[in-house]
Amino acid sequence: MSESNLVTVTGIGGVGKSRTVLRLAHQVRSQFADGVWFADLARLQDAGMVKNTIASAFGVADQSARGESESLSEWVGDRNMLLILDTCEHLIEGCAELIDELLQANPRLKILATSRQSLHLAYEHVVPVPPLAVPGDNADENPFTNESVQLFAARAGAVVPDFVLDEQNIGSVAELCRRLDGIPLAIELAAVRLRALSVDQILGLLTDRFSLLAGASRTALPRHQTLRAAIGWSHELCEPAERLLWARLSVFAGDFELDAARFVCSDDRLPAEDITDLVTGLVEKSILLIKSDHAGVRYKLIDTLAEYGEEWLEKLGESESLRHQHLAYYLSLARRSEDAWSGPRQIYWFVRMRQEHDNVRLALEHALRTPGDSLLALELLSSLWFMWICCGFVREGRIYLERALRANPDPSKERCKALWVLSYVRSAQGDSVGALEAAEQCSSEAVLVGDSRAVILASKMQGTAALLQGDLQKASALLGMAIEFNTGNKELNPGLLQAIVELSIVLTTQGEVYEAESLLVDVLQVCKERGELWVSSYASWALSLPLLAMGRPEAALTTAQEGLRIKRYFHDTLGTLVALETTARTFAMLEQAELAAHLLGALKANWTTSGLPMMGAPFLTNEHEKCVKECQKLLGEAAYNSAFESGARLDLDEASTLALGEVDAPPS
Repeated sequence: MSESNLVTVTGIGGVGKSRTVLRLAHQVRSQFADGVWFADLARLQDAGMVKNTIASAFGVADQSARGESESLSEWVGDRNMLLILDTCEHLIEGCAELIDELLQANPRLKILATSRQSLHLAYEHVVPVPPLAVPGDNADENPFTNESVQLFAARAGAVVPDFVLDEQNIGSVAELCRRLDGIPLAIELAAVRLRALSVDQILGLLTDRFSLLAGASRTALPRHQTLRAAIGWSHELCEPAERLLWARLSVFAGDFELDAARFVCSDDRLPAEDITDLVTGLVEKSILLIKSDHAGVRYKLIDTLAEYGEEWLEKLGESESLRHQHLAYYLSLARRSEDAWSGPRQIYWFVRMRQEHDNVRLALEHALRTPGDSLLALELLSSLWFMWICCGFVREGRIYLERALRANPDPSKERCKALWVLSYVRSAQGDSVGALEAAEQCSSEAVLVGDSRAVILASKMQGTAALLQGDLQKASALLGMAIEFNTGNKELNPGLLQAIVELSIVLTTQGEVYEAESLLVDVLQVCKERGELWVSSYASWALSLPLLAMGRPEAALTTAQEGLRIKRYFHDTLGTLVALETTARTFAMLEQAELAAHLLGALKANWTTSGLPMMGAPFLTNEHEKCVKECQKLLGEAAYNSAFESGARLDLDEASTLALGEVDAPPS
């Protein structure tokens, strides 16, 4: 790593490539002022989504409509950082292309990749990770100190606490490690069996299996076959029901919850009530990993074992039916999350759907490539409108929506909903022209298919686009229409409440500040009653606009800061940026010009990496320019530039912390 910007750690499956790079990252992290970042590509199927996955790993919520490479390169900038790309072998071209772009943009960037093969880049330094040394490799080595033996002993002690490596069992353990070629995953799978078998029994069973594979030639198995034999042996020692569940669980991408396993994997052969005990059995056998935190308990198949399970699923002829069940589960989950989004469990659904991102993506890919299922892709995408808008996946949502709409060209209610969601997504990117086009198309097709709700939401989205374009009269008429026809609807989001917030911005810009204030107070009360936080954060920010216009900057600062505090719960880059715009302006009005200049610097830097500055909306750009001039006037050119440049070094979280008064401004 001291000699090369790209180091690729290679080796067979199960040899410990991921553990090696993560341990290395832990040891060298103090050398990287801008941190160590990790992206797991193991279950990603579409090479076209590599850049989106890396952006998510960085926490970059680029709202713009520009190319992903451009925004990633800008975000990386000249940061002194380490990026780990784990499991690249099935996406070699996509990974190599991205790495090349990032390293050209930032020569200080270091990248550690793991792959079963080289990425074939001229400047790549390849470091093969061999299996552990086995007894006999070094004739002078004491077998008790051999690394394979020590790994087995450590894992054995975790499984059987009274296990002791001694003179009676060292010979069998040493022979077992030799037979397993020192492959860590194979050794761990064997050690787990000590719950039911002795070391000698494990060795005997494995020897029989290897002899069967090697045949009469008695030649040694290649190492990849050794691992496969070890996995196959673990597979055979599972109960039949556990083996079937192992195969079926391979349909998940990344981790999953127990209720997902029950829904997707159960049938007459695997009753739903048996799934919990079977999952527990697979955890005990180290087939499944378990992860428990404040968000709940989730399970994951180790990648190498998931591959084995996929092969068995194919042999069983169940792949397509299981993938369809997987799609059905995530479609059901999307519907439930949409229905609950505007209520008191909003934070739960925000966390849950971000956790389910990989599985949602897998379900979408299946629906889009399966004849007859493309309409389900539209339904899944549009039910998750809040995931694309509120959870930091705007760009990805647009890519999938446009792709699904192309696959479903005939007018339908599903298509109408996807069109207004696409309009919403494009507005969030500042693409008001594209947003208007999608909303108008939605309106036309909704009339054809008799979808009155889609007509109302199309009007709301046209009003949003008009607001971004500065056409206040049109925005007022369209938003007013959407509100009028939405008042009897129990669904607050994304129609009624968002329309009222946007109408208040129109009213403030037109000088009708008291009416705007009254509307927003009502919205905040409804949000409080329903436990809605996301719209509440926007309403709190929007309330600061009429308060500023009334000459009440202290009250405006309080409401803008409240909006910022709520936004910390969400990955809402766009909302945080617009709230910071108003906070900077408020500090300028309060004659805290140096603090305002710091925030303006942070805004310039963070808008650049996050999308079109201020979405191109006149109601934001005009006030931004006034704020800049006011700060320059109060501070003078030199002091303003110094504070601005100091602020430009702040990331979005640091800028929010500064705006909330939780830290002092950095020295200019």
